[in-house]
Amino acid sequence: MSRSKRKTPITGITTAETEKADKAAWHRRHRHAEKVRLNVAGMEYIDRSHKEHSDPWSMSKDGKKYWAKAQPSLMRK
Repeated sequence: MSRSKRKTPITGITTAETEKADKAAWHRRHRHAEKVRLNVAGMEYIDRSHKEHSDPWSMSKDGKKYWAKAQPSLMRK
């Protein structure tokens, strides 16, 4: 892995490596809310937006940034 390089010059804006834990918690909240809604209401399933249970600004990374000029030192993994 000493010679591995990024193929595209894009990275996250903050120092967080991944948002895996944030996304898992977000999906867990969404699944739980849907399950409760279906059991309590007892009506047919109507798909709702997953955005009701998440806020991308509260996650670890604040998005990604594209580098116009990629420096070789930054292209290392």
